[in-house]
Amino acid sequence: MTNIKNKWALVTGSSRGIGKLIATALAEQGCQVILHARSLKATQALQEELTAKGHTVFAVAAELTDEAQIADMIAQVKLITQNQLSILYNNAAIMRPHRPIFEPTYEDYRQSFMVNSIAPAKITDAFLPDMLQQNWGRIVLVTSGIQNEPQLMPYSCSKAALDRYVRDMIPTLENTNVLMNLLDPGWVQTDLGGPYAPNQPEAVIPGALVPVFLSKEDGSGQLYLAQTPVQ
Repeated sequence: MTNIKNKWALVTGSSRGIGKLIATALAEQGCQVILHARSLKATQALQEELTAKGHTVFAVAAELTDEAQIADMIAQVKLITQNQLSILYNNAAIMRPHRPIFEPTYEDYRQSFMVNSIAPAKITDAFLPDMLQQNWGRIVLVTSGIQNEPQLMPYSCSKAALDRYVRDMIPTLENTNVLMNLLDPGWVQTDLGGPYAPNQPEAVIPGALVPVFLSKEDGSGQLYLAQTPVQ
């Protein structure tokens, strides 16, 4: 298993739900973790909790529909890590309201694509060159297995665009120790997944860490499923 102790990790959308669990698990594995949310207040409790346990934890804030805030967040992370970010976990996402079929709005599509595909793509673009120069990096983009839900078409299409970003980046990563893969957390009871989802958020651990622990030979462009088998 790949050693990730003391490596810098950024987890977007880590104030609650799946992102919070992933950030906590990475800290417990010895990573130096940077939390992200729309506001610093949203991650304050988690930062204090993890710091009290002896972990190195920083926090940044950015609204992912705002290009200027994204750029500022990237600059802060580069400064904190001295351009040594090794693990990027693009977890943050939004789901716009259900709409009758054929009636999603321009804003539904605009916000869904900005947060779910454009922002993670540009965040990845910002850190990938340094990872390639260091010849070590693990990038995970959280996708979705959603299908046959036309009332959520903006969400579904934005996640499909994210999948394509990963697939088309494979040649750039070939023969390097920088891996980029997709993670499907499954349908879980988060603010995004809703109360009727069949799985609790805790079920994503340890499965969600698999793409982080991959070896160079495992390669990029794969889809990993987070849900742990029921014993």
